[in-house]
Amino acid sequence: MRHKVIDAKDVVIRFAGDSGDGMQLTGSLFADMSAVYGNELSTFPDYPAEIRAPHGTVSGVSGFQVHIGSNHVTTPGDFCDLLVAMNPAALKANAKWLKRTAMVLIDEDTFDEEGLARAGFTGDPIAELHIEDREIIVAPITQLTRESLKDSGLDAKTIAKCKNMFVLGMACFIYSRPMEYIYDYLQKKFGRKHPEFVAPNKKVLNDGYNYASNIQAIPNTYNVQPANLKKGLYRNITGNQAIAWGLLAASEKSGLPLFCGSYPITPATAILEELAIHKNLGAKTVQAEDEIAGICTAIGASFAGNLAVTTTSGPGLSLKSEALGLAVMTELPLVVVDVQRAGPSTGIPTKTEQTDLNQALYGRNGECPMVVMAAHSPANCFDTAFNAAKIALEHMTPVLLLSEGFLGNGSEPWHIPSMADYPEIKPPFAKAGDGRYYPFVRDEKTKVRKWALPGQKGMEHRVGGLEKNDFGVLSSDPQNHAKMVRERAEKIARVADSIPELTVEGAREGELLVIGWGGTYGHIMSAVDEVRSKGAEVGFAHFDYIMPLPSNTKEVLSKYRKILVCELNSGHFAAYLRSEFPEFRYMQFNKVQGQPFLVQELVDAISEAL
Repeated sequence: MRHKVIDAKDVVIRFAGDSGDGMQLTGSLFADMSAVYGNELSTFPDYPAEIRAPHGTVSGVSGFQVHIGSNHVTTPGDFCDLLVAMNPAALKANAKWLKRTAMVLIDEDTFDEEGLARAGFTGDPIAELHIEDREIIVAPITQLTRESLKDSGLDAKTIAKCKNMFVLGMACFIYSRPMEYIYDYLQKKFGRKHPEFVAPNKKVLNDGYNYASNIQAIPNTYNVQPANLKKGLYRNITGNQAIAWGLLAASEKSGLPLFCGSYPITPATAILEELAIHKNLGAKTVQAEDEIAGICTAIGASFAGNLAVTTTSGPGLSLKSEALGLAVMTELPLVVVDVQRAGPSTGIPTKTEQTDLNQALYGRNGECPMVVMAAHSPANCFDTAFNAAKIALEHMTPVLLLSEGFLGNGSEPWHIPSMADYPEIKPPFAKAGDGRYYPFVRDEKTKVRKWALPGQKGMEHRVGGLEKNDFGVLSSDPQNHAKMVRERAEKIARVADSIPELTVEGAREGELLVIGWGGTYGHIMSAVDEVRSKGAEVGFAHFDYIMPLPSNTKEVLSKYRKILVCELNSGHFAAYLRSEFPEFRYMQFNKVQGQPFLVQELVDAISEAL
């Protein structure tokens, strides 16, 4: 049969199955292959929250969504063009994300009586889900995988694990993907230690491709041309990788060794793991026994002259709060990365939210100001981490960098920069010959104190959790305490002089300004673009710097009659803006479901606000 090839600007594919079906790997390979091909893309891995959910149940479904395009792609997509459902539970959990024109690829071998019952179906799943109008492709994927590898010498359990490669081959045919990247991946993964796995995986991949090319159930295939990207070298990168590499770049530019003391926690663990493999770049990592030990080792490393980092998520940030106060009081540079997840407590640890902002701003005892920043896309995590380290080192302060599970696990193409394009980082080291060293005597312009490393003759000094005067002498004098509180706050406020001003996309004044922060950037931008394409005059401002706010924030807000703040919490940033600028009219659109925004729901909210 000859399939009709259709040129498509973009497509969204969602791979879904049990946690052991390899859907995360399948989606990652499809995304990486598309990045190598030259497509713009955005991904959304969606893990089950339970460590070992019952096999075949909806709570155990693992999904990976990838949006590829020949134009600018800013989100993983609201709804999918192809859903790969490896079992009935995957179909049930993801049918709501199908476009009206979507294809559904089903492994019919798992749609037996037991599988249907585990997923909660009582009859025909297609009819129960009301998806009869979709293009349903039913294939005996498990059986075909066994047939493909019957002479491979692999055991039955290993063969069963290869069905994700069969599905990947089918997806490569449907979307005209070149498979050379996957061949290279298989060779790198298995070639040295398990070369016997290379040929079987290639065979089942090709058999899946050929099977799809020969069945009549697939009437159309699609071709998404490479995007017109800026010239240069690209790679697909996750937000967690980008943060690790941004910190390594800051280590290089500052000339200081990087130290990361952390405790593993979902979804931030990958940053610690990534840094741990770069000892050749001078990175030192400690997997501490708990969150408190992680940050305390980092503070000690900072005192000793390192670029110090600790990574965590919301529950761990709570545990670090006392030590954060110590870092503020000692005025030592420290980067704290919080990859936010749904809470409170353990909450839904694999799902994304922006519900730690209040904790980041206010979650410490005493008058305890510190810089708060937020990354807005996986690739942007590199620059944000670099800038967080630069501010921490040059302003002698802890910096709290907010990421999100959506950013940390998601990926997009990253234009690999030249380090020559990044500024030097110049910590305010005290130097011999400057005269007698006093630890809390400050620069008049920035209010930043000098940094004297231990072991320097003539620069012996005391820092710690107790209040001190300019000379480092313990002091409980009321006036001195008031002065030090005021100066620590002023130091953070003056960071605004060294960060970019707030920019606006779209209308520079008028009826409505839409505001976001963090990982909502792509979704809000897409929604604003859609509303503007219909003639509405709407502005969009996105905040990467939260404490302090950009110096022109009030000026920007004053140019609009209404302000709509969109965030994945109950209104933290909106409340913060009200406290800073109460004279303006704020509206809110909030979502607290452990899921990113949909572009359409933002379009509806913006339209209603107008």
